[in-house]
Amino acid sequence: MHAIQLMMLAINASMFMVVFTLGLGATFESIIYLFRRPALLFRSLLSMNVIMLAFAIAFCLTFQPPSPIKIALIGLAISPVPPFLPNQQLGAGGSSRYVFGLLVGTALSSIALVPIAIELIDRAFGASIEIPPAKVATIVFVTVLIPLLLGVVVRHFVPTIAARIERPIALVGNVLLVAAALPMLVIVTPMLWPLVGNGVLAALVAFTLVGIAVGHMLGGPDPRKRAVLALATGSRHPGIALAIASINFPAQKDVMAVVIYHLVIGALVALPYVIWRKRVRAARAAA
Repeated sequence: MHAIQLMMLAINASMFMVVFTLGLGATFESIIYLFRRPALLFRSLLSMNVIMLAFAIAFCLTFQPPSPIKIALIGLAISPVPPFLPNQQLGAGGSSRYVFGLLVGTALSSIALVPIAIELIDRAFGASIEIPPAKVATIVFVTVLIPLLLGVVVRHFVPTIAARIERPIALVGNVLLVAAALPMLVIVTPMLWPLVGNGVLAALVAFTLVGIAVGHMLGGPDPRKRAVLALATGSRHPGIALAIASINFPAQKDVMAVVIYHLVIGALVALPYVIWRKRVRAARAAA
């Protein structure tokens, strides 16, 4: 098996464990939270999948970046919440029910929304792009829904075991993620380097900044929901974007580098926002 395939398998395994441990701290009520609030669900999808897709298309039409940047930006714009984001959202003071509800809501919605978005992209760019809904469903079920629901079930039926295994599994998952991600960054860096002078860094920074601003504005008056939607809109599930690229542009290996580096650059760009929200939460608590 190719080294990159082994690393991707390890990353998927680590994400499964991380999301499973998130499920150990969630409830059935929290994972259906967003479906009971259609107005908030609408604003969330508007922020993540409509406005950000419009931004990505407008950016590509205006600045005409190289194809790998176009493919990566648009793929990211139509992707759901990444499985590893909830810990950052919770750390920023986000509402736990909204965190888990958004994770599930965007994952399920992406099965229908991603093919629709692909059709719109075809019309905007005159390209022939496709991704089977079954492929999207497989990604979101394996990396989000199955481990999350499994964790919720374990917590509900055997809470003592859930409390005992949560920290060890989370530790193994995080260590495995770092152990697989660092070599992956080393491998894809040479693919990314030729794009640096063509605006790849500006594109990824702009995507994250615009996403945080849009999500913050549409998150509503509750600051805990604002933080959750802001971080979700600026950071996306890499699996969907990589699947779109691998199915439609198998020769564009540098798309993988752009998508993977978005995780790093996005986290760095979002860090000041996370620190700010933590300080706001601390000030409110002190008051």
